[in-house]
Amino acid sequence: MNKNLYIALAVFTAAAVSYIIRVLPLTLIRKPIKNRFIRSFLYYVPYVTLAIMTFPAIVQATQSPVAGIAALAIGIILSLFGAGLFPVACVCCAVVFVIELFI
Repeated sequence: MNKNLYIALAVFTAAAVSYIIRVLPLTLIRKPIKNRFIRSFLYYVPYVTLAIMTFPAIVQATQSPVAGIAALAIGIILSLFGAGLFPVACVCCAVVFVIELFI
């Protein structure tokens, strides 16, 4: 019984903290944000979060980190030359396949 109480307390605390983090900005910030620094910070948060989650996964998803790094480099180069998302993804998959075939 005592173990279940601690588990229930931990789950409730986690839910409460998660809810408070989401609700407080909605209730406390009612005016438009005028500070340029904060606006630019909030503008780039989704991109940074996506990059932090994606880049390690690219390297770790392959059997060899060399293949992941090579595909990442090729993908960046192709995107700098204006290639779209689908061609970049196809070429990166092909690069990983070929490199892992020989390694």
